[in-house]
Formats: sequence, structure tokens, C-alpha cells
Amino acid sequence: QVQLVESGGGLVQPGGSLRLSCSASGSIFSMNVMGWHRQAPGKERELVAHSGRGGWINFADSVKGRFTISRDNAKNTVYLQMNSLKPEDTAVYYCSGVDSKGSYWGQGTQVTVSS
Repeated sequence: QVQLVESGGGLVQPGGSLRLSCSASGSIFSMNVMGWHRQAPGKERELVAHSGRGGWINFADSVKGRFTISRDNAKNTVYLQMNSLKPEDTAVYYCSGVDSKGSYWGQGTQVTVSS
């Protein structure tokens, strides 16, 4: 079973940037989809961005033009580069992956955007 571990969260001022990393215990090459979700206090978990093995990428409208997602298959790592951060981006960010055997989630990393 694949385990996912996020890192890179923290406190950042509005307009700042953070890069989240998601390291997998196994190969991500076989993952059909890898992505990032987030959950703010009192809200449901929502999709932020995901990337398919064939190269397609989708973003939530709220982060288009500000966030990018990338995969490094050699390092078994997925990244979420977040620029121009806003207070409403504050949430716990979760890495996810889907392969032929099931879906996987990381434990989450907190991102707080505040002055």
C-alpha cells in the first residue's frame, strides 16, 4: 500500500508563496491520478488540483493562474506551487493518489495565510 507524506506547509503573508511536497513510499508512475485537496475549518474538503498520468491537469477555479502542480516520477514526489496566496487559501492541504488498487491520502499539512 502506498503511503503519502506532505510537507512544506506553514504561515505565510498574503501575496506570498509556498511549495508543498508529497512524497510517496512507492512509485507514483503507476498512479493514474495524483492531486491536492484542501479543507478549511467548517467546510468540506475540496479539490485544488490534480494531474493525470497522461499529462492532463485540472485546477479549481479559485486557484487557476496562481497554483501549479507537477510530478517528479524519479523522486516519487508531487508538488503544489502556490503563489499570490490569499487568506481564503488557509486550510489543511491533503495529497491524494489513485491507482488500480484504490485511493490514498496523506495526513495533511496546514497552510495559514495571514498578516
